[in-house]
Amino acid sequence: MSIYFWFQFALLLVILFFGAKKGSIYLGLIGGIGLILFIFGPQPWLGLKPGKPPVDVILTIIAVVAAGATLQASGGLDCLLQVAERVLRNNPKFVTYLAPMCSFVLTILCGTGHTVYTLLPIVYDVAIKTGVRPERPMAATSIAAQMGVICSPVSVACVSGVALLAGHTVANGSELGLVNLLSLTIPCGFIGLLVMATYSNFRGKDLDKDPEFQALISDPEAKKYVYGEGITLLGKKLPRSQWTALWIFLGVVAVVAILGAFGDLRPMVGKKRLSMTLVIQMFMLAGAALIVISTKISPKTIGSSSVFRSGMVAVVSVFGVAWMSDTVFRAHLGELKEILVEYVKLYPWAYAVVIFLVSKLLNSQAAAVATIVPVALAVGTPPGIVAGLISACYGYYIIPTYPSDLASIEFDRSGTTRIGKFVINHSFIMPGLIGVFTATVMGYIFAHLYGWV
Repeated sequence: MSIYFWFQFALLLVILFFGAKKGSIYLGLIGGIGLILFIFGPQPWLGLKPGKPPVDVILTIIAVVAAGATLQASGGLDCLLQVAERVLRNNPKFVTYLAPMCSFVLTILCGTGHTVYTLLPIVYDVAIKTGVRPERPMAATSIAAQMGVICSPVSVACVSGVALLAGHTVANGSELGLVNLLSLTIPCGFIGLLVMATYSNFRGKDLDKDPEFQALISDPEAKKYVYGEGITLLGKKLPRSQWTALWIFLGVVAVVAILGAFGDLRPMVGKKRLSMTLVIQMFMLAGAALIVISTKISPKTIGSSSVFRSGMVAVVSVFGVAWMSDTVFRAHLGELKEILVEYVKLYPWAYAVVIFLVSKLLNSQAAAVATIVPVALAVGTPPGIVAGLISACYGYYIIPTYPSDLASIEFDRSGTTRIGKFVINHSFIMPGLIGVFTATVMGYIFAHLYGWV
């Protein structure tokens, strides 16, 4: 690789570092500064030809976020949480397994791991009153919520992957689509979740044998704070309109899955079937519209929902980061192919390591997928490998700065879920490494079993 590439790559990392440091929407905004530097800067060090922003990915994200935000604004999300709480409270002894499963399923259905915030207080209440060390289910639940992102047909990361892999064929000649990808990520993610939950079930000291916890509750006021009053949705009769919204949303997700599984149901556009990227976009928008019509909610409430706000942040982040990264890597694509193709053939797992590290740098699975998947495909990484190892796109638990991890610490009044003295030794590091590593390894195995590699 030329010295110009390494200079531009180093500059890209510096820009991403400063963007990730402030986080949130700034990560995408700073991409504009990067683009100006890379394009308007003096040649040969800079002065690159502009890359292509991932328009299809961005439009798909917008449609999916609109549907998820409409579900939340209509109250349909509360229905899902009520069902999850009933499962947990009816089986308290298995909370370390059931809580992560609930958060995993909620993420798959809603397309965002941010649904976990409402679940966490319930998980804590069930654990502390059953005598289970809260750290066990709390950390596992936070990790499982994010592991479910790449497994959701309506998540930003998953639809980005589908859009980027569209048109690529795997070893057995089939073309990767939404259903193909989910048939790998969901079972592999679930296996990873089970292994992680099994580890979590035995971690740390039991509360009755933990001297720190016992010293804490020896103070009557502290004990009252630790055990507190329960938070519950049980017993609340949710309006029929909220259930209607939920069923419409789930129905649309089911239709999208069916159209992905049976391509013949999609109309012909020229010589090809209608793209699943377009199918997802139009059905998500239509589903959101049907929810508004049936529940008569004010459309203004959709834009103010937390799902909409976090989704639009993801759009801007993907826009700025992916466009800037494409500008740099596309300029050196010939060099990259020449050097990396043989390396990737020898060490296909290297792609998983790269997307894992980038996800931590960007604090976003969607941004990691949008940044690394196009490069991996461009340099000749087999599409089957790209899809098989895509579960590695979740690595931002390494340093506990992600909101769901911080929320878990905040909700755990017992103090068992925490950040260690050396920062890296926190409650989420081992569940995260075990869950993601297992899911990624299983993805590689499944890809071979499916004939993708």
